[in-house]
Amino acid sequence: MKLRYAGLLLMSLLANQILGAQTTQPAQAAAVAATPPMGWNSWDSYGLTITEEQFRANVKVLADGLKPAGYNHAVIDEGWFFFNPEDRPHPDALHYAIDANGRYVPVPARFPSATTPGAPGPASDTWVQSPNTPAPKLIATIESTSFKTLADYVHSQGLKFGIHIVRGIPRASVERNLPIANSAFHATDAADTADACPWDPTNWGVKNNAAGQAWYDSLLSQYAAWGVDLLKVDCIAAHPYKIDEIRMIRRAIDKTGRPIVLSLSPGPTDLANAAEVAETANMWRISDDFWDVWSSDPSKHFPQTLSGQFAKTAAWVQYAKPGNWPDADMLPLGHIGPVPGEGKPRDTRFTPTEQQTLLTLWSMARSPLILGANLTVLDDATLKLLTNRDLLRIDQTATRSGQIMHSGDIIAWTADLPPDSPDGSIALALFNVGETQVVIDSSFEAFNIEDATYHVKDVWTGKNLGKLKSIPNLTLEPHAAILYLLKK
Repeated sequence: MKLRYAGLLLMSLLANQILGAQTTQPAQAAAVAATPPMGWNSWDSYGLTITEEQFRANVKVLADGLKPAGYNHAVIDEGWFFFNPEDRPHPDALHYAIDANGRYVPVPARFPSATTPGAPGPASDTWVQSPNTPAPKLIATIESTSFKTLADYVHSQGLKFGIHIVRGIPRASVERNLPIANSAFHATDAADTADACPWDPTNWGVKNNAAGQAWYDSLLSQYAAWGVDLLKVDCIAAHPYKIDEIRMIRRAIDKTGRPIVLSLSPGPTDLANAAEVAETANMWRISDDFWDVWSSDPSKHFPQTLSGQFAKTAAWVQYAKPGNWPDADMLPLGHIGPVPGEGKPRDTRFTPTEQQTLLTLWSMARSPLILGANLTVLDDATLKLLTNRDLLRIDQTATRSGQIMHSGDIIAWTADLPPDSPDGSIALALFNVGETQVVIDSSFEAFNIEDATYHVKDVWTGKNLGKLKSIPNLTLEPHAAILYLLKK
């Protein structure tokens, strides 16, 4: 199939305005996440089971191999307070640790440095709790159980430390009516026992009252003392959307004075809530959990597929700006294991072609780039993809971008780069989302690019293609993408 596009055709195919929407957010939000956050998260490869030894091993690779390219966040995802994370499918069997003020703390058996003497904070009791057990059993008195020592290690590597939580207050804390730190309130004053996350058995929701604010203040003061730089809060952006709790968390972060990136999950965040999340959060999920699947039954919402992510990124890119980054989710590349958050251990199911397409779309959409691979077995081919300087320059420095055209199986995006950007100030991406080969023979003008002659560089091959006034007879394989930098 051969396609020709005339410049006038663009206006009828324009799917989204490139110019960003005008929303406001606190000044500190823009400073905290001036560019889309980059880094690594434990969920894709370790699920609930990450240990300190595994985390440190991944952090070492992140620091040595990926930090020079800009990947600088290391995030421990869900379940760091479970003694027996393997029993998550059986909530009645779960045991987890909380301190004397009802807050989850890392399990020392999994994170030995959590008990390092001299960490900040008062001595606390750590309890083991099953959700249906009325009275938790006191298992140890541990001085200052915290992530402070582990965060210090991450910081010593020139990286930033992040953790995941589910919104709300532990049911165990409510059952015991434990005191809320630094306040006159107790857990029952803050808990909304009529509000539970549909898929999480451990927490109740939090009331929008003074006690609820005190609860989140106590959490964020704890996390700030630990040295947390990114907080991923789940069951809050969708399924259900909880704007009151988001605002309480935002206020609690601001009170600490610590620059903490606020990330909201899961998706899809509703476009109708774009202005509210932009005022409170630095990144928010725009889709359900994304995994290494090109396409699936359209009636299914899980997992989010790569082919389905084109429409979502196109709809959300107008809201991307310093401090606010619509999040297309983590990158399930490389080896995913030993205990993936979904499916069996495996090398990514994406083909090499699809991996380039994924990274091209994420970069053009200016999405956060958070890796899910097991970095301890990161292969050279994946490392080369992830550290492509021109690709990352687009993701990190583009001033505006958007989907220009969607015609049949061809999708086109452009992005504006700073005028002094090496190799070009315009990025052009063309995608073939179909199942058959296509040939593109088109002027640049067809993609809303000024009619002129450009020096053209192929981002993925690194080759300079010379001076071109058009794209002559470009063959695109199924699921493939090309990414050009254009410079007058």
